[in-house]
Amino acid sequence: MLVTKHINSIFNSNTYLIGHESFDYCWLVDIGDVKPFLNLNVKGIFLTHSHFDHIYGINEFVDKNVDCIIYTSEFGKEALCSEKLNLSKYHESPLKYDRDNIKTLRNQDQIELFPDIFLEVIETPGHCKSCLTYFTDDYIFTGDSYIPGIKVVTNLPKGNKIQAQESVEKIKNIIGTKFICPGHGDISKFIIES
Repeated sequence: MLVTKHINSIFNSNTYLIGHESFDYCWLVDIGDVKPFLNLNVKGIFLTHSHFDHIYGINEFVDKNVDCIIYTSEFGKEALCSEKLNLSKYHESPLKYDRDNIKTLRNQDQIELFPDIFLEVIETPGHCKSCLTYFTDDYIFTGDSYIPGIKVVTNLPKGNKIQAQESVEKIKNIIGTKFICPGHGDISKFIIES
């Protein structure tokens, strides 16, 4: 399994491409800038949460990749349909997304990315109610629920400081030796914070 990072043009959010040298398809984690991924065979997009800087390319991408499945939480599905909940109403390009290709995920769901390689889901609210963290044996995609060295932002709508702390602890308990792929910043290994 191969993971590459693209830094998006809005708020320097990250989109991750998950591929495999033996297969001609791939997966994305979050979708900002669309152009780098348009010529790829993307089976699905896993949303870490539904804030604008992590979803702003969703409509354009799915317009050109109609078979792509969007994975999110139940609240994430609701927020995709609301400019207020996804915070896009505060930007130049408000967006709503309410298509039929959304699959909702819950804690401990697993999706087979490639034969015998699974992505597992944990619910990690706090930064916002829609936050999900995804992990494999080697990688963990934390979105804005955990960015090493940075305090979780909880002062946006649907943020919750107590839930954020609980989610950070859940994430730290499964990191192990995985590569941490946050919603902003660099891919890293676990750093013990004081």
